[in-house]
Amino acid sequence: MSYNLLKGKKGIIFGALDERSIAWITALRCHEEGAQIVLTNAPVAMRMGEINKLAEKISAPVIPCDVTSNEDMQNLIAKSMEHFGGSFDFVLHSVGMSLNMRKGKSYTEIDYGFNQKTLDISATSLHRLLATCWKNDALNEWGSVVALTYIAAQRVFPDYSEMADAKALLESITRSFGYHYALKKKVRVNTISQSPTRTTAGSGVKGFDGFISYAEKMSPLGNADAEACANYVASLFSDLTKYVTMQNLFHDGGFSTTGVTQSVIEQMEK
Repeated sequence: MSYNLLKGKKGIIFGALDERSIAWITALRCHEEGAQIVLTNAPVAMRMGEINKLAEKISAPVIPCDVTSNEDMQNLIAKSMEHFGGSFDFVLHSVGMSLNMRKGKSYTEIDYGFNQKTLDISATSLHRLLATCWKNDALNEWGSVVALTYIAAQRVFPDYSEMADAKALLESITRSFGYHYALKKKVRVNTISQSPTRTTAGSGVKGFDGFISYAEKMSPLGNADAEACANYVASLFSDLTKYVTMQNLFHDGGFSTTGVTQSVIEQMEK
């Protein structure tokens, strides 16, 4: 059901790979709520995924962007403003990759060159995005930027490896840049700490199936799925949340504040 929450709003969505990705589902939801959208992803991800299928469905242009490149980011923002006929209202940053995890390296033996790339792609890219929008005066007053994160930024999940460090940096950038952007143009910047979700990227984490089952048992409401996350993102892009900024917002069925549940106790006692 549409509530026209985003009627007249325009924005960029990073990271739509395929129909399982949160960014893909969020793009559909924002379109349903009346938004105009530009889609973007890394050139290699675009070759692997099906972004053009989504673009056709929501009548959105696709502009490639390597988020580690200042030139690519500038090109994305400039072409988006050209497409929209001026500044825009929202951005979803759904970007993350760990080269060490891909190479099977444990956290205690990470390659520091790979680690630098991981931090640049998964976290510093948010700073680059915000700085480029700032320089180009690309975001409208009361605009909204949302980045996707995970509770491993605060708690130890051994198999999440260096991505935990990247998410911690991502959340710090959200607070620091969020302060400056609030003063400049009342733009709000937040992260959503989402439940483990069966996306193409998420499923690649070692031990993911066992962990998602554990998280389900540890969440009083159960794990939040991608569709629910898309709804939450749409609400943060809307004018209903104009005074929410610099926050890490847990969207995890209560997992983040639950010490233990009866179902976990029963499982341990078997």
